[in-house]
Order: sequence, then C-alpha cells, then structure tokens
Amino acid sequence: MIATADLYDLHGENLQSLPLQLRSFGAVTQFEGPVRTVRCFQDNALVKQLLATPGDGAVLVIDGVGSLQTALMGDMIAQSAVDAGWAGVVIHGCVRDSVALGGMPLGVKALGTNPRKSAKEGLGEVDVPVEFGGIVFRPGARLYADEDGILVER
Repeated sequence: MIATADLYDLHGENLQSLPLQLRSFGAVTQFEGPVRTVRCFQDNALVKQLLATPGDGAVLVIDGVGSLQTALMGDMIAQSAVDAGWAGVVIHGCVRDSVALGGMPLGVKALGTNPRKSAKEGLGEVDVPVEFGGIVFRPGARLYADEDGILVER
C-alpha cells in the first residue's frame, strides 16, 4: 500500500482527509478497501450482522455518533470480521477487548475504549452515506488508512 501522505500528494483534493485523531487497535496498521457503512447509536447488532458476511477486503465505517458510552466492537465480532475477509473497521465510537484486538490481523481505528456492552436491538442503517469529522463516507468509495490517518475518495 502507498502511504497516505504520498497518496495525498498524488491525488490532492480528490481525497478527503479525516481530521479526527482516531487510535489504532488492530495488528494491521495499514489497510485499504471499498467502504461499507453502518450508522448506529450504542447498538451493535447491525455491526455484528454485517461483519459476519463476506467482506471481500472491504472496510466497515461505523458512525456511532461519537458515543464513548458503550463499545460497538469487541474481540468476538472482530474475529468474525477476520474470518469473513474484512480489511478493517473504522469506528466513530469505542471498542472493547483492546489487548485481544491488538493481536488480530485486522485494521481497527476508533475513538477509544469502553468495556461496557452496547444494546442489541438492531437499530440503525446499513450502506448509507455517513458523515463525521467533516468527511462523508460513501458506500463503495475507496478508503486508505495508515499510521498518519485516513483518506477517502470524494
């Protein structure tokens, strides 16, 4: 993968740069793929359901509305994503089981951690444009992530 800084130098304003300073939790620090999305609030049922389906190298972008109250992904859901072939997960919210996530071959970026489980009601939306940090993540757009940050096609 080409470094995000070099990609930005090559493509400039054709790429959006996420200004949020997300933390990296997975063992994979550089990942890329087409965007899939989930919008949810303190409810990870749709996240669990989607990450159990074939990922084909995609990156799931989860708009958890920036909530730090509950985790939207832990080690069991992350292992499901690894098994299903997802490249990574970007969460505008929290994860749990961070030590276990650190040993998994998956790119994971999130705001932080919280050991508290989320609801399992299935509320939210899948594969709709989501926006956070001033960036719009459209399903199918290519996302690039590394130690310097996250870029996504406009």
